[in-house]
Amino acid sequence: MSDAQMYLVEVEKKLVQAVSDYTNEERLAESMHYSIAAGGKRIRPLLLLSTVLLFQETIPSAAVDTAAALEMIHTYSLIHDDLPAMDDDDLRRGKPTNHKVFGEDMAILAGDALLTLAFQVVAMADLDATSLVELIRLLAETAGPKGMVAGQVADMRAEKRQVDQIELQAIHERKTGELIRFALLAGGIIGKAPKEDYVALDRLARKIGLAFQIRDDVLDVISTTAELGKTAHRDEVLEKSTYPKLLGLNEAKAALAQELQDATAILTLLAQKGYTITPLQRIIEQLALKEEA
Repeated sequence: MSDAQMYLVEVEKKLVQAVSDYTNEERLAESMHYSIAAGGKRIRPLLLLSTVLLFQETIPSAAVDTAAALEMIHTYSLIHDDLPAMDDDDLRRGKPTNHKVFGEDMAILAGDALLTLAFQVVAMADLDATSLVELIRLLAETAGPKGMVAGQVADMRAEKRQVDQIELQAIHERKTGELIRFALLAGGIIGKAPKEDYVALDRLARKIGLAFQIRDDVLDVISTTAELGKTAHRDEVLEKSTYPKLLGLNEAKAALAQELQDATAILTLLAQKGYTITPLQRIIEQLALKEEA
């Protein structure tokens, strides 16, 4: 395992500890723990930790805390995304969705609690005040009404109608890409990256974010429910705008490959500056589709 992967254990501990320490309603804590413990790939925390390792040899506690906060935001978005008023899904990460177990009211509140707790965790991280303020501002920007939430709105508005590739990319860049953008830029902030490298981190994040969502679109078409851990072919049922629907499956796969190639090119430029790119390179390689797919 890379150092970043090893530190995911610390991220998991922080997730559990924070919910336990800062929640004083038992049923609410159970609901929050349920979705946190459902697992997942933890791609966003891993990206953040891997970006810190571009610029530092070790991962400080502030990176673990911020990675845990980022996963809280992601988990809240999934809880709300599965609600009857949204995608109305029954399965997430191989388990019944939160509202199926705890009820719709508790699921909404668990999502609300994880969202707000995330900011508390970041604010308490062991960093200088300037860095903390920038992290909090960036998290609000990327998760909020011009970031992930706006992407969710645009995604719903695009259901049952045809959009062009420019609009579809704009949806994906916000719905999925903005939290990935936070992961890399936050990793730069915590890792004390030189100012001139933030442009490259931003470009890299946008490539990875778009690749991640294209891959998700493709897997919804070619995978089974058991493989996905969520209901397969759901995009088709909801008549969502996706890359396979717009371009066709083969062209969507080609678009994914191009985004990953572009991301690798950016990483290569960072490597030429002497940075350790191996942890990030591994994540990009894992996003490539297997040949049999």
